[in-house]
Amino acid sequence: MELPVTSLYAALLGLLLILLSDLVSRTRRKQQVSIGHGGDPLLERTMRAHGNFVEYVPFGLILLLLLEMSAAPNWALHVFGLMLLVGRALHAYGMISPDSVISGRYWGTALTWLMILGASLANLFMLVR
Repeated sequence: MELPVTSLYAALLGLLLILLSDLVSRTRRKQQVSIGHGGDPLLERTMRAHGNFVEYVPFGLILLLLLEMSAAPNWALHVFGLMLLVGRALHAYGMISPDSVISGRYWGTALTWLMILGASLANLFMLVR
């Protein structure tokens, strides 16, 4: 079974995960902190951006995968995939950028939660159709 839409967003989100992981590693080296955040605010923010990413993305991708396997319309799959991708990117930027306003985190969280809500409801709809 081919799953091109989920594969696309999984690949793009995987690249974003590598970027966030690298940022944590580089910040650790720069601040000379091997365990925890050592009280460094930038390291704490990068760690939380990475941690929050790995907390939400797998579940979002599972919902997207289930929708694609249920033959949901491609346009809906792309809407949900973009919501997850853009939401996680905005959230990470808002967390890491020391001068960013709260809006990156706010809109990133909102998009992610709306994706999970919408994809959950869509999966329920696909069950009863």
